[in-house]
Amino acid sequence: MTSAFRSGPEQFGLTLLLGGRFAGTQEWTLHPERGALVARVQTDFGGVLPELRRVQHSRMHPRLLTSQHYAEGDGRGGRASFETTFDRRNGLVTLRQGRDEASKPLTTEHHDPVSLLVWLRGLEGTERATVQMAGGHVLVQRLADTAVGETPARAYLLRPGGAYVFVETAPPHRLLRLVQPTDFGPLEALADPPRKPSPDRRRRRAG
Repeated sequence: MTSAFRSGPEQFGLTLLLGGRFAGTQEWTLHPERGALVARVQTDFGGVLPELRRVQHSRMHPRLLTSQHYAEGDGRGGRASFETTFDRRNGLVTLRQGRDEASKPLTTEHHDPVSLLVWLRGLEGTERATVQMAGGHVLVQRLADTAVGETPARAYLLRPGGAYVFVETAPPHRLLRLVQPTDFGPLEALADPPRKPSPDRRRRRAG
């Protein structure tokens, strides 16, 4: 198992579809910060789904891409509705949901829902892997290589849950397609076309 993904500043978007109909957007930003990789994922549901915003923050180990802290909320600036802290110094995992809080011993590296996807971007040379999350183990199974549109992709099945993740085979190993079962049916996220530099930015580079 090797890591081909190199963490650094990055921004990209995905479009959500439900039954082929527009269901919202998802915006990702990643950047190094004080010895960690920090990701922010903002999902704005809409279209055929009720309008709702979810904002996820993940602070990851810069090399292992495992989680150091995870928070999830509505993005309105208040306290996160769900939060997980991995305190390696004291060997504790602390989970907080609303006013409820609980801790348990930290005995191994953990992933959160965002760090797991970032980690999958660099996963190579393995057919199966088991990762630990706050809620339990997740089995990652590599499927036959495929393509998303015309882009060659690696495909993974995550269990339990039955989510599918499609990652660009070549660098920068973009997240090309995500499929998540929901009560409404499979929710699909498709990568937006790569963003091109603005004319001003291109002129600055040329200069």
